[in-house]
Amino acid sequence: MSEDWLSPQPTDEVLSAPVEVLKGTVQEQWIDYNGHLNAGYYLVAFDDAIAPWMDFIGLGTAYREVRDITTFSAENHITYVREIGPDEPYLITVQMLGFDRKRIHAFQVMTQTRDDYLVATCEVMSLNIDGPTRRVAPMDDEPFRRLSEIWAVHREMPLPLQVGRTIGIPPKEGASRHPDLT
Repeated sequence: MSEDWLSPQPTDEVLSAPVEVLKGTVQEQWIDYNGHLNAGYYLVAFDDAIAPWMDFIGLGTAYREVRDITTFSAENHITYVREIGPDEPYLITVQMLGFDRKRIHAFQVMTQTRDDYLVATCEVMSLNIDGPTRRVAPMDDEPFRRLSEIWAVHREMPLPLQVGRTIGIPPKEGASRHPDLT
């Protein structure tokens, strides 16, 4: 009997970067009183894009079921660039920014596809989690090799402007800000 099921692997080759992971349409119920996508639904869309990304990198549904390992988002940083309205089509792509045995640092981009403009970005840190203990744990060799394969393509991509941004009011005359912010 074959034991291939013990090492579920993604089948898609890494041919391009970033990776297209989700196409969608803005739902009417996601629209706020300003007539555009409500802030919380950007995260819903970006979170929906995590599942196909995890499938692509080898940490998806099959891997979770066989190994009882999953991933959790540890941190997200969204930038809102331009409005998107109801029934508008969008595409979410992912660029890997780095990884180790316990973490995957990625950058998601939402583009409105009808008129081809940048809508929003989401920088995300995902953690490899052991299912039974619910604690961060080193990932197995199979997904780590897959991440290395993806990294070989993604490491040459330019760093997006929104990566690593912080929130704050610049220190200047007339600005009030906490004294411990640098």
